[in-house]
Parts: sequence; C-alpha cells; structure tokens
Amino acid sequence: MPPTATQHDSALKFERHPIRTDVVIVGAGPCGLFQVFELGLLGLKAHVVDSLPVPGGQCVELYPDKPIYDIPAVPVCTGQELTDRLLEQIRPFGAGMHLGQEVTEVQRREDGRFRVVTSAATVFDAGAVVIAGGVGSFQSRRLSVPGAAELEGKYIHYRVKDPRAYADQDVVILGGGDSALDWTLALVEHARSVVLVHRRPEFRGAPASVARLYALREAQRADVLIGNVKEVTAVGGVLKSISVQGGDGVVRRLETDQVLAFFGLHPKLGPIAEWGLEIDKRQLGVDTQKFQTSVPGIYAVGDINTYPGKKKLILSGFHEAALAAFSIKEFLDPGKKVPLQYTTTSPLMHKRLGVTEEIEIGRKAVGS
Repeated sequence: MPPTATQHDSALKFERHPIRTDVVIVGAGPCGLFQVFELGLLGLKAHVVDSLPVPGGQCVELYPDKPIYDIPAVPVCTGQELTDRLLEQIRPFGAGMHLGQEVTEVQRREDGRFRVVTSAATVFDAGAVVIAGGVGSFQSRRLSVPGAAELEGKYIHYRVKDPRAYADQDVVILGGGDSALDWTLALVEHARSVVLVHRRPEFRGAPASVARLYALREAQRADVLIGNVKEVTAVGGVLKSISVQGGDGVVRRLETDQVLAFFGLHPKLGPIAEWGLEIDKRQLGVDTQKFQTSVPGIYAVGDINTYPGKKKLILSGFHEAALAAFSIKEFLDPGKKVPLQYTTTSPLMHKRLGVTEEIEIGRKAVGS
C-alpha cells in the first residue's frame, strides 16, 4: 500500500529535521529501560524504539502477571510491576518513547554519528546506538490448523492479559513448556475447566510444575490430554471446539470457550542482521569492558549479546547497561575522564534525578 499524503509529509519532516539525541536505544524491555537510567545519570539523553505497542518487552508481552524473584532488593514482582517501576525510575530523564515501530536502518555518517531510521519514518541523528532487543524481533508461534486464524484475538490467544477474563469459562491450553504449565496452574483458580494439551507425555517445564499439574488432575481440577490439535470448529464466528488426535490415532473433540497457545517464540534479528555487525548464532558479540559490538559506537546489552560466561538474566543485563553507559560517555567525549559519582552523595546526580532538598531532609530524618 503506498504511503498516504500525511505519512509522506511526516517522513519529509523527519528527514529535514531528524531528532538529535545522544543515544538511540533499540528495545524497551527491562534492560533497555535501565539503560535510559544509567545514561541519564551521566547526563546523556536517550530515545527508545520498540516494535511492541507498550514498553516492557518480553516481561509484559509474555508474562505480565508471572512472579519474578531474582531482582535485587525486590523479593517478588510481576513483569508488569517491574516495567512500571523502571518507567518511574527513568521518568526524571524524559526519554523519548517511540513504540509500535521497528528500527530498519542504521548508518554511520561521515562525522561519526549515526542516522537511525524506523518503520514509521522517524529519523534520528544519534551519537551512539544501544541494541537491547532481547531475542530480537519476536512473534509467538501460531496455531496452524484449519479455522484458527479467523479466531485469533477473540477466542485463540498467545498471551494472558488478565486471568480474571477466563472466569467461568472452559479453557484449553496448548504447549508443554513453563508458560503453558504456569497458566494451567494459575487458571484453575478462575476457569470453569482447564485442559492442557501437549503433543507428548514429556514436558519441558519445571518438574515441580509438572508434579502440581498431575496433582490437580488427580483432584479432578484439571485434565491433561496427549496429542496434536488437528482442527478448530466455530459456528457463526464463535469457537465451539477443537479436535485433538492422540498417539493412538483417535481424534477427540474438546468443547471449549477459549484456547491459549504457548508454543514459544520465533526469535528473529530482523533488520539488525543487515547492520554489518558480527553475529554469533543470532546474538551480537561484545567485549566485557565496554559491551561494544564489532562496530564502534554501537553497543548491545541484555539477551541479544554474547560473550564468554554470558548468563541470560535481567540482573546481568542491568550490569551490562551500567558499564555500557560509561563507555558511551567516553565515546561521545573522547579524552575526557568520566568520574564515578554516587547517587547517595552527589549533588549533580541529585539534580539530574530531581531530588529536592525537602526529600533529602525527610530521608535523613527517617534514617536518624
């Protein structure tokens, strides 16, 4: 479809007057959001681009209500709560958020800065680029059987936004990993009935979750069916049932109101693969001092990078973002020493964070 006059005018506007910023961050997941914070402490302005319509990355897209237990000083929080807290933490730095659009082009200019273009024709003039895209652009693997595509979004879903939406309904869950198991265990508290369908008896999820699943089956609070979905039946656009073929060849018909499919993701680097970066099994190689890629001025933090000893933890991504920020500051101000200052005592940090004297007095009073 050709661009409309409005889209064309918008593209021309950004080409003539690109958004000038210190850093463009590709990815609005936890690591990308925390990168904003670390850059902000050093006085660097950032704009964030993400293909998803809301910030939070996989934490919000895949498990907004799933508890996370390994964030320092936070005993437990959900993916959505972690995202909300990070957004509140970076609020003083006024980062630009450009959601629902993908970075399609990154070019180094003759002056060493980068021209960054998105699928929405937004153009940036950036001093550096940080790729915090998790596993890259990702899409849920779809249920590819007759009748499924027409029911997606209304009766067939690939994520759970609100478990209460399934109250008093018959629900079929497809998959054998942690997401399928977790939501089976959670939705027995809400749905009228829950049946988990997996193609084989062995599950990929946590053994403790599998044990709880079969305990619920013994208590007749949930059921498990081994087989493959062959067809989805709807009447007048309303889901009525799914057909599952077991290992014995028998096709069984399950009446259901809703289907939740958790087949995992299609991780794709997308346009990142065309930016001239060294790629190792769909990941970007970086050093552990600067977290810089093979292209000077382009950095990578979080699950998308790789190095010896790499652990795919949010905690690790936060550490990488902190060191990357110092490296970016040195890259943008070559030859200038970047002093290490602490948010507890630095007046400059307090100013950047918007910490007022009254707040400081209140904190000291509480501590005294």
